[in-house]
Amino acid sequence: MFIAPFVPSPNSVIEYMLKLAELKSGEILFDMGSGDGRAIIIATKIFGAHSIGIELREDLAKKALSNIHENGIENRATIINEDMFNVNLTSADVVYLYLTTSANERIKPKLEQDLKKGTRIVSHDYEIVGWNAKKIENFCENPQLGYPSHTIYLYIKP
Repeated sequence: MFIAPFVPSPNSVIEYMLKLAELKSGEILFDMGSGDGRAIIIATKIFGAHSIGIELREDLAKKALSNIHENGIENRATIINEDMFNVNLTSADVVYLYLTTSANERIKPKLEQDLKKGTRIVSHDYEIVGWNAKKIENFCENPQLGYPSHTIYLYIKP
């Protein structure tokens, strides 16, 4: 069952989110609802992470795999065509979310169950209700115009 629409994050927002999460080379990033794989590609190519995208839609998972192959990073990045609720997240160092508030609410128990202490969770535009964000930052794609503006939430699993 789809819990959020595919709306791609702009590359500049993804980079900002991963910097905020302090993603380091060799760490493992999970992108929940990875769409066309752009966050996976940026996390792998720019930050040196090992990246795993979870995407329910088969067409998007195939597109993401194709994009990973085109970027030559298939040895450090992959897409799992599966329901995010069925994937083991225990190896995650960083979890990337661009869902909705209601979808974050639904995935929250899984995050609480699977993630180890210190895992960073970064969410684009939508908070995780009931969790205290370590940081909440606004990011403006075009400072000259003052928009579009995005809210980035950083959480750390206690």
